[in-house]
Amino acid sequence: MTEQKTEREFIVPLRKAWLRTPNYKRTSKAVKAIKQFVARHMKVPERDVSKVKLDVYFNNDLWFRGRKHPPSKVKIKARKEEEIVYVTFAEEPQYVKFIKAKQSKIHKAVEEKPEIKSEEKPKEEVAVEQEKKTEEKEKEASVKEQKIKEAELQAKAQKHVTKVKEPKIQRMALKK
Repeated sequence: MTEQKTEREFIVPLRKAWLRTPNYKRTSKAVKAIKQFVARHMKVPERDVSKVKLDVYFNNDLWFRGRKHPPSKVKIKARKEEEIVYVTFAEEPQYVKFIKAKQSKIHKAVEEKPEIKSEEKPKEEVAVEQEKKTEEKEKEASVKEQKIKEAELQAKAQKHVTKVKEPKIQRMALKK
């Protein structure tokens, strides 16, 4: 079967959908309304809402004003690839373009970094090094345990020693 790709722009009215819900559920209801609208207009089989995917930046933009104050209408671009429909902005805001450009620069920089190849050592040498490291860790752990035991013994010894009370020195009040 050939791959079908269709792309359409819509203005989705949201106010009627979220006015019927409690204040604290308005934005989530707006998201559901967008998915239902797209499923209906893009002819998703059985109007399955799980096959409608919102863009991350678009979703963040919907939730930007909080859960009580979603936008009253939204202009979207829906792209259908086989059975899945992807929803994004109709006109991408400036901040989204900036973020995507920054991410692409980072990805390019990561891809261009030359990989530093370490000299491959025989498996025997690697195993010997690992054994040495584990032995060192065990030694450090045993030294720490000994220090802890010594500290506990000193604390017990200090508890058993009776303290000698020093005599209180009374000061005489100076007379005028």
